[in-house]
Amino acid sequence: MRSNRRGFLAACSLPLFLPAALPARAQSGWPGKPVRIVVPFAAGGTTDILARAIAPELQKAFGQPFVVDNRPGAGGNTGAAEVAKAAADGTTLLMGTVGTHAINPSLYPKMPYDAVKDFAPITLVAGVPNVVVMNPASAAKYKVETLPDLFRAARGNPGKLNVASSGNGTSIHLAAELYKSMTGTYMLHLPYRGSGPALIDLIAGNVDLMFDNLPSALPHIKSGRLKALAVTSGQRSAALPDVPTVAEAGGALLRNFEASSWFGLLAPAGTPADVVIRLQQETARAMAQSAVKERLLAQGALPGGQPPADFARFIDAETKKWAQVVKASGAKID
Repeated sequence: MRSNRRGFLAACSLPLFLPAALPARAQSGWPGKPVRIVVPFAAGGTTDILARAIAPELQKAFGQPFVVDNRPGAGGNTGAAEVAKAAADGTTLLMGTVGTHAINPSLYPKMPYDAVKDFAPITLVAGVPNVVVMNPASAAKYKVETLPDLFRAARGNPGKLNVASSGNGTSIHLAAELYKSMTGTYMLHLPYRGSGPALIDLIAGNVDLMFDNLPSALPHIKSGRLKALAVTSGQRSAALPDVPTVAEAGGALLRNFEASSWFGLLAPAGTPADVVIRLQQETARAMAQSAVKERLLAQGALPGGQPPADFARFIDAETKKWAQVVKASGAKID
């Protein structure tokens, strides 16, 4: 999967598309009312964090409120379907994810939307690694200090360890399923309606571990409320330089392990092309601002910003990659 990592990093590191500025408002007067950014997961997770990072910048650029609206459910499908059916006037957007647009089409036998035909890609906002985190009390109970310790604990206690996710079909879910498949271990999967609620239960000790997106888990790792065992990307994260990758720490069984996440803006299909381009341009400008960029990098996220056509090609490549992961992992909706 290393070639996939190179493609992912290349997509995240494309030069920001910053042509000459267009007028502050399109000729049509768009947007003439507040714009809603639907986050298809509960508040507190990385999807929500990124939406709330760019919303104020877009509000400043366009002179209308950009309101984050959390619509969790069905691994992101509930919120994504709502946007797919919304008016294509540029006032309802989706903070889509690798789950809603690359994983779910292969994982769910019946989808409430077509991830390609029902959306107009705008731009990749950011890519992030996931991180294997464990409740410290659970880690002590099962004598887990490192990733190899987790393997021994899971193998020696089949079904006793449980692993939380932000919902069926999310990269957090699939990362855990891929780990279980490659190691031949069994841990009970507990899906939540977003990373935020899952983290609350993880910190409280109601679940044992999670393959969470790094930005949402990082504050709890730094505070000591969660124990980081490894990151799921192909290389270490600058935000956690002392934490090894799963491939590094996992030995021969996990040598090729990689499962990173991404987040991007999409609009309903048929949204005017000038609106899509203007949204991409202003999002890219926001990502290029030193304050925003440094904040995202500190959280372990790689800022995006590329043009719609490049984002569409990236989604297509990711869909093909994750179809293989779903098949190899044997993941099922439960």
